[in-house]
Formats: sequence, C-alpha cells, structure tokens
Amino acid sequence: MLKELRPALVMVAAMTVLTGLAYPLAVTGLAQIAFPWQAKGSLIEKDGQVIGSAQIGQNFTGPTYLWGRPSATVAADPADPTKSVAAPYNAAASGGSNLAPSSRALVDGVAQAIAAIRAAHPDQTGPVPVDLVTASASGLDPDISPAAALWQAGRIAQARHAPVEEVKALIARHVDGRQFGFLGEPHVNVLDVNLALDERWPVK
Repeated sequence: MLKELRPALVMVAAMTVLTGLAYPLAVTGLAQIAFPWQAKGSLIEKDGQVIGSAQIGQNFTGPTYLWGRPSATVAADPADPTKSVAAPYNAAASGGSNLAPSSRALVDGVAQAIAAIRAAHPDQTGPVPVDLVTASASGLDPDISPAAALWQAGRIAQARHAPVEEVKALIARHVDGRQFGFLGEPHVNVLDVNLALDERWPVK
C-alpha cells in the first residue's frame, strides 16, 4: 500500500512546490524586473500621495472633470449585509450588470443615463457615445473612447472658464492609439486627462 501511495504523495508535494511556490515567485520576480510600475499596480502619485491606478477607473461626477464609463459594481448594504447596493468602481467586486439586451432594466437604465448626460451637456445635439451610458464588463474600465471624451469638452470648458478648443486639444494630446498599432481601439485614460486639466486650469 505504502509503495503505491508514496509516488502519489511525492508528486503532490513536488507539484505544490513547483506550481504553488516556485512558479509564482519566478513570475513575480520577472515582472518586478521587467515591468516594475505595472507589477506594483500602475499606481499614480500626486504630491507624494497615491491618488489612483492607471488600470482602475474612478467615479468622477464634478462638472470640471472628464467622466468615465458607468460602473455596475456593487457592495454589501451597510444596513443589511444580505443585500447589495450600488458602489461604482468597487475594485473588490469587479463585474458587469449581466443584463441581457432584451432586459427592460437595461433599456430603462440606458434611457435614464442618456437623459442625465444630455441634461449635463446642453451644447451637444449629436448622438451620445455609447460608452458614456453603458457599463463595461469589469465595471472598472479606466478609459473611454476619444469621441466620448471630446463630447464632454464643452461642459468642462464652461466649468473651468477655459476655451473649449484648448480643452479639446488637451484631450487630443492624451489619446492613446492601438497597442502595437493594431490591438484594441484608441482610448483616453480618464484620470490622466483629469490630472492634466487640474494642472492646466486649476479648480479654485
């Protein structure tokens, strides 16, 4: 019995050490050497304080800032832990709404989002960019499309008392192209633009 059991136990122990200890340590070490900033969370600092990550969105709602995608993440209800409440960009509960295109809740939610964003942008008459009224699959998307960013330029310019063309130019300078020239779509990092806006036209 022991003769047959020993190889199995040795294999379990060896694979545990190899895949559960050696491999994670090796990958972590290589990541720290090759991509130290990304391996530490792509953290962004301002005045010595960490203010966010380039990979996780934040819930900007003020008129002076660029707004990101809606987030469908939730958190436990403080009044009743068995229930959940909306908690935008909750990195501890990444996920989408999982509502089907035929869902009445989804249709109504998008309609409400369109009405709200149009009310905040009376200067815009064209179609609302889809990423301003629909949540991403993760609920943590830090980026929006260039069209969605430029669509907000009028509101931001008015709130910051800045020329709208200069705001558009600042946004355009922060457009990141496709990775390697062909992967993904051009995008704008919301936090990156908002930091640039604060630097160019500080909010008093």
